[in-house]
Amino acid sequence: MTASPGPETARVVGVDFDNTLVSYDELMWEVARERELIAADVPRHKRAVRDHIRRRPDGDLDWQRVQAIAYGPRIKDARLIDGVPGFFAACRRAGVRVCVVSHKTTFSSIGDEAVNLRAAAAAWMADHGFFAPHGLGLREEDVYYEASRPEKAARIAALRCLYFVDDLEETFAEPTFPADVERILFVPDGAAPPSAGLVVCRSWDEITRRVFDARA
Repeated sequence: MTASPGPETARVVGVDFDNTLVSYDELMWEVARERELIAADVPRHKRAVRDHIRRRPDGDLDWQRVQAIAYGPRIKDARLIDGVPGFFAACRRAGVRVCVVSHKTTFSSIGDEAVNLRAAAAAWMADHGFFAPHGLGLREEDVYYEASRPEKAARIAALRCLYFVDDLEETFAEPTFPADVERILFVPDGAAPPSAGLVVCRSWDEITRRVFDARA
């Protein structure tokens, strides 16, 4: 039997964290309702919550506060997105290394400065079995937090990812994003297809098929 490649030689797939591995849809709706920023009939989806809040006076600041709460002190209530464990299991079977690369500052510029957003994300991943050998099997040293989009793009290039999965087109529009990485845009809400050059997937099952069928 051929041994699986070690972490330095394995093929690498990079994935974003916020809204790619973890869903804040219900949580952000709840936080916005608690702060009386939206009506009860607003759909329980991040995009709808954001769009309704931004229509308010000072709506951008209100939205940033909701994000700071969801990404920090309330992240424990966020949900693991369906299909993520199956993707990690497929990568483990194939000897593919998964690296999480997140554009995330250490602390929020708005909200509770005492909450370390990176530590909160790591704790959430630990609680959901990401680092457990018999769970998702992600190595803690394969999680990278970058303070800016250019730094995120540089990390993806340094890791020599074959694919990168993200929910934001802005990541792929970064001028320094490596040209030889296949760009998979995760669009679970079924929004309109984006610009050319991106592969659109609406579920993690679809992402799994894309990555492994393309390698078949």
